[in-house]
Amino acid sequence: MKLYARICVIILLGMIICTCDRGADKGNMPSGHTISISGAWALYPLTVKWAEEYMKLKPNIRIEVSAGGAGKGMSDVLSDFVDIGMISREIFPVEIKKGAWYVPVAKDAVVATINERNPYLKKLQLHGISKELLREIWINQTITIWEALYEEQGNTVIHVYTRSDACGAAQIWAQFLGGNQDDLGGVGVYADPGLAGAVIKDELGVGYNNINYAYDPATGEVIKGLAILPLDLNNSGKLESEEDFYSSRTELLDAINQGRYPSPPARNLFFACHGLPQKSYIVEFIRWILTEGQKYVLESGYIVVSVQELLKACDSLP
Repeated sequence: MKLYARICVIILLGMIICTCDRGADKGNMPSGHTISISGAWALYPLTVKWAEEYMKLKPNIRIEVSAGGAGKGMSDVLSDFVDIGMISREIFPVEIKKGAWYVPVAKDAVVATINERNPYLKKLQLHGISKELLREIWINQTITIWEALYEEQGNTVIHVYTRSDACGAAQIWAQFLGGNQDDLGGVGVYADPGLAGAVIKDELGVGYNNINYAYDPATGEVIKGLAILPLDLNNSGKLESEEDFYSSRTELLDAINQGRYPSPPARNLFFACHGLPQKSYIVEFIRWILTEGQKYVLESGYIVVSVQELLKACDSLP
């Protein structure tokens, strides 16, 4: 992340902390409680980091985090199986009707992935691929061979992969292509790591992943075995310099932050509860995430949501 962006985040974070702290009950944090969280793979790495740092501050609070997809997170929280659901898509009206309360906590995106040994990789990196062609691959399934992307003769079959679990990544990717998760064709694979692994093993494979499963969390470079399938956003048939920002996670995050990468597949990530949280230790944990905890967003490879959204989220807490 560029220096000026980090400075802006620090300034805005200070504003948010000052505003949110007006409603905080300092020094009265209950002890000996467990907070259970499940849901989106997209939010899992960041939530684990939050949990680790918060438990250092509050050693008598235990936080249990498990991944399983945004659908599972929403189902778990609405059935009161967990306290907080991690959601990586928009909240559906039917879920709100059932009592889902939610706040944005970070932002990331979904990217298309192919195998780094794909025979058409160099051509794809030169030309990119349009949303319309991606729709023909995943939803209409009318393009089934790689040569068809360039109106060439051949029979190199495209091996399409998608998610088998109800998840935000699939819903957001489908939404970008003009559909819903159920409209996506391909071989279903469970979870972000599984989908990335399937493409890594298949040189003719194509899939999609949340950012932190397409790029190495430690180095920010594309995970070995994968390549990012660049989007031809202006349908020029050639990847322009302003569209080429996939070589590292930092470059992609800058493009998302500057609005050069489309939304969707860029999106907000949410924490959801079954109704407005009433237990003080859960409220204070969420308040901490919206304030001090935001300093871990950038270093974990995500983007801080807007100050207006964070302030609104703070105001919604009891």
